[in-house]
Amino acid sequence: MMLWSLIAVAGGLALLAWSADRFVFGAAAIARNLGVSPLIVGLTIVGFGTSAPELVVSTLAALQGNTNLAIGNALGSNIANIGLVLGLTALLSPFTVRSRIIKREFPVMFAAMGLTLLLIWDGYLGKIDGVILTVSLVLLIAWTVWVGLNEQHPGHREDVTTKPAHDALEIEFQQELTARVSTTKALAWLIVGLLLLLLSARILVWGAINIAVYFGVSDLIIGLTIVAIGTSLPEVAAAVVSAHKGEHDIAIGNIVGSNIFNLLGVIGIPGLLHPAAIEGAVLKRDFPVMLLLSLAMLIVAIRLRGQTRVNRIHGALLLMAYAGYLGLLALTLSA
Repeated sequence: MMLWSLIAVAGGLALLAWSADRFVFGAAAIARNLGVSPLIVGLTIVGFGTSAPELVVSTLAALQGNTNLAIGNALGSNIANIGLVLGLTALLSPFTVRSRIIKREFPVMFAAMGLTLLLIWDGYLGKIDGVILTVSLVLLIAWTVWVGLNEQHPGHREDVTTKPAHDALEIEFQQELTARVSTTKALAWLIVGLLLLLLSARILVWGAINIAVYFGVSDLIIGLTIVAIGTSLPEVAAAVVSAHKGEHDIAIGNIVGSNIFNLLGVIGIPGLLHPAAIEGAVLKRDFPVMLLLSLAMLIVAIRLRGQTRVNRIHGALLLMAYAGYLGLLALTLSA
């Protein structure tokens, strides 16, 4: 059973990443064929794509009564996004951060953290909490699209050096969809991607729960480690590729955006589906670690003079911090 559980986790993660890519490809192609602008597609479908694995896994985990696995997946993914993804990206390809990311995305991320902490402070994730978080996510997406459209208005004047990241995202997305894909083929990929997303998430959750039972650890720990690292793989790919291509705002913007989505959506939806008490370690250990790493990311990205460069030293420090967190989890298990 343990061997099959390990195979299920490894296979589920691989299939999860591939099916999420196919799902986004099909949805984006259909939107393009229907005349939806690349900007809107980039701000919604593409942005959702890198967090789709976390959302599907957490939804299925909650439906099976494993809400703490879902919460662990969300917080663990956020921690991994900063310590592992951003750290690895900076180590492999140092990049610069523009002031727009700091002025807009970072405050929203910290606001989402504050709201989430306020709602789960009582140690319980209830349906009302889920409604508030989910509605907040919907409103945030609507606001993001509105801001993006205003920034693209012909009368909007801006200096080239302060051009918003979404312009780069729109250009990149247009380039990726230069070759037209028929609506039939796009719809087929959309359906296949969605079905495989659900199947791979179910396989992954089954394997993860079995491993937790075998080793006598909580669902929360499995969600914070194996599941969180695995579902963060799309962020790894997106960040490294974007930084290597010189699209620095997209590299860090994807991480910040994914963290916001995880807090509002990946935690909110399980609250709607299966309200449950939250393990005490979430508030005492995991949330503080996520907050500290978020502050570290902000400090690294603060613009003092000109554009701030996230260098290899920063990347190494973030990776060391993430390794320290995993060590802390290991000590918790052995205690």
